Amino acid sequence: MMTIKTKENASLLMAFVSAFIVAIVMAACDIVWWLIAIVALGVFVVVSIFSLYLIKSYVAYKLKPIYSMVLSRHVPTNEIVDELKDKHVENISEELTAWADDNDREIARLKQNEAFRKQYLGNVAHELKTPIFNIQGYISTLLDGGLEDDLINRKYLERAEKSIDRLINIVNDLDTISKLENNMNQLKMTRFDIVALAKDIVEQLDIEAAKRNIKLSVKGADSLPSTFWVTADQHFVGQVLVNLITNSIHYGKEGGSTRIKFRDMMDKVLVEVEDTGVGISKDDMPRIFERFYRVDKSRSREQGGTGLGLAIVKHIVEAHGERITVRSEMGVGTTFAFPLKKEVDTTK
Repeated sequence: MMTIKTKENASLLMAFVSAFIVAIVMAACDIVWWLIAIVALGVFVVVSIFSLYLIKSYVAYKLKPIYSMVLSRHVPTNEIVDELKDKHVENISEELTAWADDNDREIARLKQNEAFRKQYLGNVAHELKTPIFNIQGYISTLLDGGLEDDLINRKYLERAEKSIDRLINIVNDLDTISKLENNMNQLKMTRFDIVALAKDIVEQLDIEAAKRNIKLSVKGADSLPSTFWVTADQHFVGQVLVNLITNSIHYGKEGGSTRIKFRDMMDKVLVEVEDTGVGISKDDMPRIFERFYRVDKSRSREQGGTGLGLAIVKHIVEAHGERITVRSEMGVGTTFAFPLKKEVDTTK
């Protein structure tokens, strides 16, 4: 089969067919051959010029977006046919442009997901590598004779234990995020007093806060009740508070404070964790909930943070159908806030 590759080939083919048909008709009418040849030649010239003009001015102009799309993208022919089926020629350029934009956005999304996957795997490998290499070094030292030295063996065993604890924390945090992503609709919703839960957690973390002379407190406005009943997953909400308070201790100023406050919002309770720490810069703010992202890498490594605490907080809050917000000022402090569904106090 003949393939038409250019506009000129198409016009010549149309002219040839037209001249051939005219010649056949004239021959059937017993017209002399020389007159048939002249007329056929004239038809050939006129049709070729006229058809070339039409193709250039209308058909090629309308079909140009199709050729551009096909040549610039690896798209199966059947997909193109499906997209163009039952479409008006007048609208094809606009529709193809919209289709191409959607395709570009999907490609960009896939590339972004692939980049995130590579970065995530790289971060996991880096975070696991540090404690593993530390443990390896301590054990090698002990095997090389350190066990016989009472001043060395206990010190290195304690350091190895800290690295093991860090490794366990990383694995546990990764496991928590994985479970939240795969089972976001399987929270164990119960009714509990969020104020009492906050007080229990403050008592648990009070010793750690005292090491940096940071005061922890639970309070609300004077007009608010001493209890707030909410419906949520108590275990995971407790983990949110632990992560936020622990962060405030690690990044807080010595001699500062962290307050857990509650605000009545009609059908919800707003929980706020407010500290007087170093604050978060505007550049860091958009990324603080990313996995393994650290505002102060050196400090968080000293304290053994995994860089997953705020990512877990975000997952838990969103699993409850809510959103966590943050406001911060450098040198003044940071406040994280999230709402929970309020319940009526039935103890009264």
